[in-house]
Amino acid sequence: MKKNKIHSILAATLLFGAAPVLTSCEDLLDKPSFTEDSIDSVFSNENNADAYVKGCYRGLIHEEQYRQYNSGETVTIACEEELRNSSKWQIGNYYYDPILPSTLTTTYNESYRIIEACNVGIKRIHKMPETNKTKALLGELYTLRAFAYHNLIKFYGDVPAMWEAIADLGLNNPELYLPKRTSRDVIYDKVIAEMQEYIPYIPWWSEAKSSYGIAPERLTRQAALGIMARICLHAAGYSLRWDLETNDPGSLQMKRRDDQARVHELYEIADNALREVIEQGENSLVQSSGDMNAFQNLFYNYCQRNFDVTSNEMMWQQACLGTTTNSNFGVYNGQPGSIGGLYGQRKTLQCKLPTYYLSFDEKDIRRDVSCCNYSVTFKNTNDINDEWANVGTTYSSVMSGKFRIQWATSPAAPAQRNIDIPILRYADILLMYAETQNELNGPQAGAPYLKLVRERAGIGDKDINTAGKEAFLDEIIQERKWEFADEFLLRSDLIRTNLLDKNIARCKEEMRDLADTYGRNIYGSARTNNMIYRIYHYEKNAQTYGDKFLSVPYYDVPWSGYADLRESDNFNKAKYDAAITKLLASHGVKNDGKWYAVNMFQAWTSAYNTARRREVGFSAEAVGSLQIGLSIYTKPTYKQYTPDKDIPEWITDLFYGYEPNKSEIFPFAAKSAGHPLIDNPNLTQHPAYK
Repeated sequence: MKKNKIHSILAATLLFGAAPVLTSCEDLLDKPSFTEDSIDSVFSNENNADAYVKGCYRGLIHEEQYRQYNSGETVTIACEEELRNSSKWQIGNYYYDPILPSTLTTTYNESYRIIEACNVGIKRIHKMPETNKTKALLGELYTLRAFAYHNLIKFYGDVPAMWEAIADLGLNNPELYLPKRTSRDVIYDKVIAEMQEYIPYIPWWSEAKSSYGIAPERLTRQAALGIMARICLHAAGYSLRWDLETNDPGSLQMKRRDDQARVHELYEIADNALREVIEQGENSLVQSSGDMNAFQNLFYNYCQRNFDVTSNEMMWQQACLGTTTNSNFGVYNGQPGSIGGLYGQRKTLQCKLPTYYLSFDEKDIRRDVSCCNYSVTFKNTNDINDEWANVGTTYSSVMSGKFRIQWATSPAAPAQRNIDIPILRYADILLMYAETQNELNGPQAGAPYLKLVRERAGIGDKDINTAGKEAFLDEIIQERKWEFADEFLLRSDLIRTNLLDKNIARCKEEMRDLADTYGRNIYGSARTNNMIYRIYHYEKNAQTYGDKFLSVPYYDVPWSGYADLRESDNFNKAKYDAAITKLLASHGVKNDGKWYAVNMFQAWTSAYNTARRREVGFSAEAVGSLQIGLSIYTKPTYKQYTPDKDIPEWITDLFYGYEPNKSEIFPFAAKSAGHPLIDNPNLTQHPAYK
C-alpha cells in the first residue's frame, strides 16, 4: 500500500455505517456510522464496541471465492461465453497471468481491510475494562483476523503479516506499512494461539441465539472451534513452498512444514476442537421432512431463509439481505438458468462435470440437489399464453442446484439474491473429525464419522476403504466432493492433502474415457452398456419463488434393445413412440405422450435433441437456446470417429494451465495501481512468474 492510501484505507475500515453485517433482521442491519474522529467513543462502552465488531464481518467472502475459486476441483467448471479468452475459464483451469491479470486481487485487498479493522478493534478493546463480554468480542476479532489470513494464505502462500493498525505504525518506516512476505507457518501459529486463548469466551449457540436470532450469522463458540480446526488442517497440511530468502524457482515444492512434531500437534488441536463441538451436542445434520429428502430439506429451507430449520447444521453463514448487506451469491452458481418469466433472463456461468454427476451412487440423495438436470424455459402451447417449463439437460449442461433461484425468496435485485453465504456446517465438522482421527488413530477411528454423513445421504451401507490412512483419506476427499459442491472448500482440500495432481489426472482420464464411450458404442466393436439416451418427462415450471421442484423425472436407456430411439437419416416417429412406450412399460408407467428422448452425449442444441423437444410442444426459441455459457452446452461430450474430429475442445482444455509445483497458488497481480505487486515494492512475486 502506498503512503497516500494509508489514511483513506483506515477511514474506509472505520466507516461501518454503510457496511454492517450481522443478522437477517432488517432492524439490526441499520447501524450508526463510526468515523476516525469518533473512534474513542466507539470503544467507550461494550454496546458500541459490540456494534464495531459486528461491522468487521462485512466482506469476509468475496465473489472471487465462490466464482473463480469454486471450480477446478474436478466437480464444477466455469462455463462463460468463451473458453481461453474468459478469465473465469482461465482461473478454473489453472492458467494464471499477473499482468492480464488472470489471478485474484480483490480478496487480497478486502482481507487486509478486514485485518486492519480487527487490528484496530483488538487494540482498543484490550484497553477497555476486562469482562466476559470484552473477552468474547476479542474472541470474535481474533477468529475473524485468522479467517482473513487463512484466505490469503490459501490463495498466495506466504503473505505480509500486519499485527498492528496502520495508524499506529508511523508513516516514516515503510518496512512496517509496506511489509515483505511472512512465513505462513509464523502467521498460522500466531492466529491459532490467539484463537485457543479467546474462543472459550465466545458464547455457545444455545447461549447466543436469544440475541442473535435464528441465524448464526455471527460467530458462536462451535463455529469458531470449527474454523480453528479448518485452519489447523491447512497449517498441518501440504502447501506450495519456496525459499523466501532467494526466491529461487528451483526451491518450489509441495510439502508440509519441516517440524513434524508441530504437524502432529496441529492435528491434535483440530481434533480436540472438533470433539468439543460434537460432545457439546448442540449441532446435528438436517434430516428429511414431509415430501423433501434430508439434503433438499437443508438447502431448500436455507434458500428460503427458514433458518430455524437449518441452524443446527449451518453453523456460520455470511448475512445477505436487503440492499446494503447482500451479494450476488447464487447468481452464477445457484440457478438452473432461466430464459425469462418471473426469474428473469439469467444465465448460469458454472456447471457440473458429467463425470462428477455420474460418480454418485444411485441411492445418494445429494446428486439431484447439487446437480440440476433441467433449465427454465418455455413451451408454446399454441394459444395466447406461454407455458413455462423445466427442460431436461445433457451431460454438457448439468447445472448447479444447491442455491437455485426457484427455492429462493424474491431477490432484492437481479444480482442480490438474499441467499446467505455458507461458511461452515456440521457435516464439515464430522468429516474433519474423521480426518483428524484417521491421522492420529487410524481409519477405523475415523470411519464412524464418515458413515454418519453417508447415512444422511442414503448410502450408509456403502463400503468404506479402511485399508490404510492414505486410502481412507481418499474416501474422505471423495465424500467432501459429494457433500460440499459449490461451497468453495474443495479446491483447497485437494491442495492441503496433496491430492490435487492425482485428482486432476484422474478427472482428465475419466472425461476422455466418457467421451470415448459414446464412440465405442456408435462406431466400435467394443461396445459398452453405458446409458447414452435418457427420456425426460415434460414438466411445468411453477413460476413462483419457494417452488420445491427438485428434478425432471427421467429413465436412462441402455444401448441394447432400444435402437429405435437412435438418430438416423430415416428417423421413424412410429417406431420412436413405440420404443418409448415399451421402455415406460418396463417401469410400470403408461405413456402419456409427454416423454421426450435426449442423447445425453450430444450438445443440447443438436438436431436430434432439438427435434425431440419440439415433438412435445417446445417452441422454436425454447429448443434453440439454454441459459448457460455458450462454451459448454452447445458442445457434445463425445469423441467423433471421423478423420477431422476428436474429443471436443472443452474436454481437452480441462486444466490446460495446470503445472505441479506452480499452480497450487496464485501470483500477485502486477498490472497497475491497486494491485499488490505494484502497490508494495517490498513484495516478491511467486517464483514461477519472475
